[in-house]
Amino acid sequence: MELSASTISPPPRIKLFMALSRTPHGLLDMATPALAALLWLGSIPPVHVIVIGLVTAFAGYTAVYALNDVVDFRTDRAKIRECGLKCSAGDLDAIYARHPMAQGLLSLRDGVLWTAAWGTIALLGAWALNPACAVIFVLGSVAEAVYCFMLRFSWMRALVSGGVKSAGGLAAIYAVAPNSSAPFLIGFFLWFFFWEIGGQNVPNDWSDMQEDMRMGAETIPVKFGPQGSARIILSSLSIAVVISVALFWLTPARLSALYFAAAIPAGIFLLLLPAWRLYAQRSTGLASALFNRASYYPVAMFIVIFFSTVI
Repeated sequence: MELSASTISPPPRIKLFMALSRTPHGLLDMATPALAALLWLGSIPPVHVIVIGLVTAFAGYTAVYALNDVVDFRTDRAKIRECGLKCSAGDLDAIYARHPMAQGLLSLRDGVLWTAAWGTIALLGAWALNPACAVIFVLGSVAEAVYCFMLRFSWMRALVSGGVKSAGGLAAIYAVAPNSSAPFLIGFFLWFFFWEIGGQNVPNDWSDMQEDMRMGAETIPVKFGPQGSARIILSSLSIAVVISVALFWLTPARLSALYFAAAIPAGIFLLLLPAWRLYAQRSTGLASALFNRASYYPVAMFIVIFFSTVI
């Protein structure tokens, strides 16, 4: 017997807020500032930095992901009205619910208050670590809003997204080393910039390509089609893996040979293999699979860096 939508109970309210902030994905992203601090220091930071950093990172990712849905509220609601609610089975960003505000499961007021509360915590924590971290958080939040507003204007919004995803790691570096070297900062920024473009932004937009075309959106898949998008993805992730190797010489930390033995396979398995499959077959399902697998890359690299520096 098939259940109608009206008979299906919505998730508990706390899960709706977690869906708004894409908490499962945010928890994976928290590995980025952690690995950034390790990669610079080559050792575990002081306890107070770890505690404040964890709270700040969680609050920051929670706020910025929610901000995306707050800014995109009307766009997401129009997309659901015009195109229906896309099936979210297997989507890491829709484990609890997809766009709960646009579905009417949460109010816009709820979303704004939730975002503001976590944003305030993140800002205070970032300031306690280093005022430069607070500036990076504010700039990252503004960039996230700009990214959302660019949906109907330019596919180059993807470049903004790359900068936003690099912000957490840069803030962590400034938290532990206010006078970090420019080559290392640039290398780290480009590493996560290209990972975000090839492993997150373009595959995610590929999954939404049909809806975006109907809504008149400007994304890389809409602009360049499956063939061009597949090339951009494979090229970006190849660059990201090369930069991950180059960071061995850019970081002041003394990394063991284990870094090479583990970082390269992690990049191949989590990024290059699914990107090559997508390049060869160009299907929406493979784009979603790449997005999900690439989401675990920061966690994998945190483990690699931890064992290469601390053990």
